[in-house]
Order: sequence, then structure tokens, then C-alpha cells
Amino acid sequence: MTQQEDAVITVEIEDGIAIITINNPPVNAISQAVRQGLKEAIETINSDDSIKAAVIAAHGRTFIAGADVREFGKPPQPPSLPETISAIENSEKPVVAAINGVALGGGLEIALGCHYRIAGPKARVGLPEVTLGLIPGAGGTQRLPRLIGVEAALDLISSGRHAGVEEGFKLGIIDGVTDGENDDIKDFAINFAGKAVGDPLPQISAMETAKPADDFFETQQKKLAGKARGQLSPLMALDAVKAAVELPFEDGIKKEREIFQKLRDSDQAKALRHAFFAERAVSKVPGLENAKPRTLETIAIIGGGTMGAGITVAVLRSGFDVIMIECDADAVARGQANVAKNLDGYVSRGRMTKDQKSDLLERFTATTEYSELSDVDVVIEAVFENLDVKKDVFQKLDAAMKPGAILASNTSYLDLNQIAAFTKRPEDVVGLHFFSPAHVMRLLEIVRGDKTSDDVLSSGFAFAKKLGKVGVLSGVCDGFIGNRILAQMRKQADYMIEDGAMPSDVDKAVEGLGLPMGPFRVMDMAGLDISWAARKRQAPDRDPNERYVAIADRICETGYFGQKTGSGWYVYDNGKYEPNPDAEKIILEESGKKNITRREFAPQEIQDRILYAMINEGAKILAEGIAKRPLDIDMVEVFGYGFPRWRGGPMCTADLIGLPKVLDAIKGFEQEDPAFWKPASLLVNLVETGKDFASLNA
Repeated sequence: MTQQEDAVITVEIEDGIAIITINNPPVNAISQAVRQGLKEAIETINSDDSIKAAVIAAHGRTFIAGADVREFGKPPQPPSLPETISAIENSEKPVVAAINGVALGGGLEIALGCHYRIAGPKARVGLPEVTLGLIPGAGGTQRLPRLIGVEAALDLISSGRHAGVEEGFKLGIIDGVTDGENDDIKDFAINFAGKAVGDPLPQISAMETAKPADDFFETQQKKLAGKARGQLSPLMALDAVKAAVELPFEDGIKKEREIFQKLRDSDQAKALRHAFFAERAVSKVPGLENAKPRTLETIAIIGGGTMGAGITVAVLRSGFDVIMIECDADAVARGQANVAKNLDGYVSRGRMTKDQKSDLLERFTATTEYSELSDVDVVIEAVFENLDVKKDVFQKLDAAMKPGAILASNTSYLDLNQIAAFTKRPEDVVGLHFFSPAHVMRLLEIVRGDKTSDDVLSSGFAFAKKLGKVGVLSGVCDGFIGNRILAQMRKQADYMIEDGAMPSDVDKAVEGLGLPMGPFRVMDMAGLDISWAARKRQAPDRDPNERYVAIADRICETGYFGQKTGSGWYVYDNGKYEPNPDAEKIILEESGKKNITRREFAPQEIQDRILYAMINEGAKILAEGIAKRPLDIDMVEVFGYGFPRWRGGPMCTADLIGLPKVLDAIKGFEQEDPAFWKPASLLVNLVETGKDFASLNA
């Protein structure tokens, strides 16, 4: 059989077994050429009497990672993936999938169309379409329940999670496992295919779906609704899986396709596609293409408190050795205890063994001596948010560290340029703003000072990648990108509680947007004293004409700092919380002092005020160059603040709502509060020119 060297699909014959190889780098995505090539290969194999069976394999380290993202949003080209899979399943001769690496989405659906599935030790399988606002659209919701049962199938489909080779074999997705890699997997599959010749061919579509308990779907509906927080695709996946139980296969396929097409054109799918591409684009900063990262091997952390310990654990778990510096022996002991406590959390959740914890602690040292930093490549300062404290630390670092070392600050609000000025090497100073808890949260704001060099910024992005975090570039301003937007969101929340809402009203409405917590619950978790200190620091520069709400200050003055003290906006007891009556009393008193006639706020109005405050401030951040692109802001909010991925981020949400509608709403709010609601000039300009935020992402 003649093949072109650059063909996406090649077929070779070995002892009567046809090896169909997919070669569509980098991840063998299912392009039109792949679909057509597979279909034609199966047709050719069935017409050749010398061929007894077939193996579908893939070149490289990945079987098939899913659909070709380059075809997203374009008119579909024949053959469709369901047609191709049907041709494979209806083959007169055994077809075995040889899974090396991942078989995800359409890749797993192709494998399910095969009669058998063989996998290597690093194989992972899954149907992650819900993470793009979709459901599997080529039979995945109909075949997988028939193969492994409704409960296990729904778990994989509704979560989008991947199953490793052991779980895949245990569930019955994978029929055989080999310890070898690419060629060994192929040889194992060829041998397996040869033994299957003459046996009845198992077609998953012909199997009966085992019926679950009578209340299964009702129970799962409630469970998924709680987890989804407004996202449609997990609940629609449930409907599709239910069809696999209640309908014949062909009718179930039609139901699946109907749901898939409905979701494909939804705002949620558009937002999730935006988030998918934005996550990959955010680290590709225009202007840094030729900047090479510096050496990143030895890391030091200054400070062993909550943030310092969290950063230490994140760095340790990424394979680095860590030196922690603290001010005295007691602080060193506390820092060591904080690190151990964080690691114990992983052990208790089964995500780390005690031996692995011990191995990490062997790569961790804590001391008071700055002289220990002489050979360190990167130091991250995580001390108290006070400029005098930072000055002392950075002057010591400047004296102790080798030329070319990177001096990073974890500051959340302070001026990085002032911090850099404390050293003789401002070009080596960068902001690495981790989000709490630092060993869990994926966002890392990489803050560029006026004199930060390009290779230091490039090093920041390389470091973020090694830590498994999403690095986002920010310029210098109070709060950078994320906390600056958060400050405006909180101001609007403060205004609403002073005008008539209660914290629980605001939190419930904001959580209705899909955020995991409302602003007042978040403040309680973070500690009210943190933002109180920031407000006191900002007080001398505050515009005297600006509306200032003192309610949070009053609550802090009572000693209520949130969860850490058992009371804040809420009262906490044994993991439960309820509104704090003392806080509500203070709210009413402060409203009374200003002679405010309190009124009710409907959930929709609360959501609009919070969301539009974020969007308007985001537009100002873009206009000032603090963020380079709208997608940078979106990724900060998604990965740092729990903004629902299925909304894409605030700037993407604005586009989906329509910028004229957003601007009209802001102008309406401006009538009652012109100081806060002055529309961003960029937003006005985009509306006047008929453009959207997405147009600025190029």
C-alpha cells in the first residue's frame, strides 16, 4: 500500500495486521484529514482479503488529544467524527486501539469505536468536553455508560476528569496494559489483534446499558447542580447519559447530538473556549519573545508566615531546594512548623505519603543568616506589608546575593519601584505576587517595575510554569490587576450594605454569578485586619470627596477579624457560619449616622453593580497599560479570584453581554454616584467604534 511521507494517516501491513498510524503533530488532534484518512483506511482494510485485523496507533507521545482547536467555530467538514467512528465499529475485522499517552474527548470516542483498547503505562483517558462548555458529541455519552456502567461514566463525563491507566483498566475502558512504551504498545496491540481474529466482534453500541437505582438521576441532578454553580454542560451531560439508559443507541446518539449542538452555540461554550485559548496565550507576552530566562535552580524565601510557608511548599513540591530566612530562632521554628503543617494537609488528604513529606523536608532549611543566600538564584520576599520592613529586607538581600540573582517581592499592594530603589540593582527586581493559599492557588502575578529587565520577566514566567501556575504580567499600581479590581468590587459591596443590603444578601447574589464565595465571606476568610491595614495606609492619600464607608473599620475596632477570631461579617462555629448580629447592628448604626434611607437590593441589581464595577475598572487598567490585554485580566480573575471559567472572565463577560448594554447600565448608575461610576474612556471608545474587548487581545 503506497503512502505519502507527509500523510496524516499511513497504513502498513505486518503479518496480515494493518497498522493505521495517525501523525498530526503536536497532539494528533482530530482534523478533517484525520477523520477522512481513518474512514478511508478502514474501508480499504475491509476490502483487502489479505488483511485479518487492524491496529490504530499514533505517532509521538500522544494517542489523540481531542478535536483540532484550529477548526473551532468553523463550518464542519465531512466526514463527521460520528461517521468515522461508526465505520470503525462496523468493521468486519477486529480493530484495536493502541493508546500511548492520552486519549481524550474525540480521541477516547474513537477508541470506544474500536473493538478493543490496549494502553501503555502513561496512558490517560477521559471525556473533558464539559470544560469547554460542551458534552461529548460523537457517541461518548452513549457508548461509555454501556461499557462501564452509568455511575462511573457519568462521573467521568460530568467532571471532565482524566482516568489513569490503572483506573481505566479497572473500569473496563482498557482491555490490556503493557509496561513498555510506543513500539512495545504497538507490538502488544498487534499480537492482541491477531488473537482476536475469528472471535465475535464486541460492539459497544450493541450492548445494553445497565439501569441504575430508581432515584439515581434525581440524586445526581441535585449533586451536579451544586457543583456546577450555574454551568450548563455538566447538567446537560446528565441528560445525555440518561438517554443511554432510556433510549435505543441510535435515538440516544440523536439526543446527544442535539444537546451538543445546542451547547456549542451557547455563551458558556464561547466563554470556555476563550478561557481555553487565553490560558495558553497569557504567558506569550508581546515583546518578550526573544528574552531568555536566567538560571532557576536554587530558591530562597524570606518569611515563614502564612504566605511564606505556602510559597515554600509550592516551590518544594516543584522539585526545588528551598532556604527560608526568618528574623530570629522563634520565627524560624514557626516557619518550619507552618511548612510541615501545610505538607501534613497533603498527607491527610492522601495526596502525599509520609515518606514523600520527609523527602521534601530534607530539601528545606530555615535560618536567620542572610549569608546563606550567596549562591541563590531567586529570592522571594514574603514579609509584612510595610515599606520600612521591605526596605530593611531588600537592603540585606542586595548586600548578600550574587550578581545576576533575581530579587522578587510578594507584595500585594506596595509600589514595586520604591522597593527596587532600595537596591543597587533595580533591573533584577520583580514582583511575584502569589495568591493565598500559595501552595494551592494557580495565579501568579508577575509585576514589571520601571527598570525590570526582560530576562527577569521571562524568568518569572519560566518559574510560574515550573510551579504549575498561570503567570500574568502586570504593571505597577496599587493592587496591581487583581487586588485593584477587588478593591472596586468591595467598595461597591460596601456602598450597598450602607444603602440597604446586608452582607449575606450581597454574598448570595455574587455566588449566584458562579463565584465560590461572595466578597464578605472572602474578607472573613482572608482576615479583615489585612484590608484594614491597607485602608489605614491609603488614608492620607484618599480623595476627601470620595465616599468612604467606615463599617468594616468599626467591625475591626471591635476585634472581629473574620474566621481567625471566630467572628467578622459572619459568626463561625464548627465549620458553620451565620450572619453576625453585631455586624448587622454596626451596619444600621453607620447608615443612620449618614441619614441614609435604606432600601432593598434585588439580586440582579447586586450582580450588575458588582460585575460592572469589575468591568469598568478592568477597562481603566487596560487604558493605563497595567494589563496589556483583556485576556490577562480575565485570567487573573479566573485563576486568582474564582471568577467562573464558564463566564470567561469579566472582560469576556462584558463582550457576551454587549458593551453598549454594559455602558448604558454604568451611565445609569452614574446618575446617582458620578464619582464612582464614571465610565472608563476605553469602554466609551470601544462602543463608539463598534469594537469589543476581544479585538484588543491580538
